[in-house]
Amino acid sequence: MSADKAKTGGQDGTPAGLPGRGPRDARAPGVIAIVGPTASGKSTLGIKVALRLGGEIINCDSVQVYQGIQIATAKVPLEEREGIPHHLIDFVPPEINYTAGEWARKAETKIEETEKRGRVPILVGGTGLYLRALRNPFFKSPPTDEQLRRRISRLRERHGPEHLHRLLQRLDSASAKELYPRDWPRVQRAIEVRLQTGSPMSQQKVKRPKPHESTRRLRVLVLDPPRAELYTRINQRTEEHFAAGLVEEVEHLLAAGVPAQSNALGAHGYRRVVEYLEGKRDLASAIEQTKVDVRRYSKRQLTWFRRETGAEWFAGFGEQTHIQHAVLEAMSVPPDKA
Repeated sequence: MSADKAKTGGQDGTPAGLPGRGPRDARAPGVIAIVGPTASGKSTLGIKVALRLGGEIINCDSVQVYQGIQIATAKVPLEEREGIPHHLIDFVPPEINYTAGEWARKAETKIEETEKRGRVPILVGGTGLYLRALRNPFFKSPPTDEQLRRRISRLRERHGPEHLHRLLQRLDSASAKELYPRDWPRVQRAIEVRLQTGSPMSQQKVKRPKPHESTRRLRVLVLDPPRAELYTRINQRTEEHFAAGLVEEVEHLLAAGVPAQSNALGAHGYRRVVEYLEGKRDLASAIEQTKVDVRRYSKRQLTWFRRETGAEWFAGFGEQTHIQHAVLEAMSVPPDKA
């Protein structure tokens, strides 16, 4: 059994008798992506749409792919999925630095498998880079050299992310112009590619493969809730995560050998806990800075999705009935008439 199946209670397949497993709605589009900022209700909306249209959910969140990373990820518990299969959740060990390109190739396979079962693939998540990697595939980069990554990570920890960006400017100025100085995961990856291959990533991008055929049938739906309400949700959810044992979860992961510099523990909601455990800040500061981090991240997510071609926007939260009705109504209209 794959790790995918083991972690989702065997729902990667399509056994009979589960609720919400009706036939695919003939009006449904080929592939749907439900995206938006964190805490906007994407998962709830995804399940409602899947129940109505005969769909299966493919995770499009870069933190939910990791095993053992639970409390601050908003993974939908198995008992709340209403029988809808969820794919690409809890299948990557947390010490692995999983890339957007790797996710996109997995997602292509899951889309094909879902459609072969006569179901609607529904991508759900807030990682814009994942969606971009599917719609506009990256070149096939070399496997991660963990020793090299640790060396570069130590440079970042010692001198800050801006130092890595200055280094990238010397190694690959074209890539450096495309990346924000504090977008250290992508800056670091560009440095790694240059050092591993001897060729700048900016030059290798011309070797991109063609997009998967399903992307021509993809409709991107973006949730855009009121900013003040979204920020209130983020603040409340952050406090709930800490109260639910987030610090203890991170302690367990570190004790199990997950590197503090890993992508999993570098995610929003985890990074400041690591700093607290390393004695770099007190607990109150970790909580408050996490709120700030996640609010800023939600703003960047919306900025990112505004650059997605053909996206359809819905002004509200995914749990709201009128938003669910509006989305389902939109799904009954061909994309060229929406």
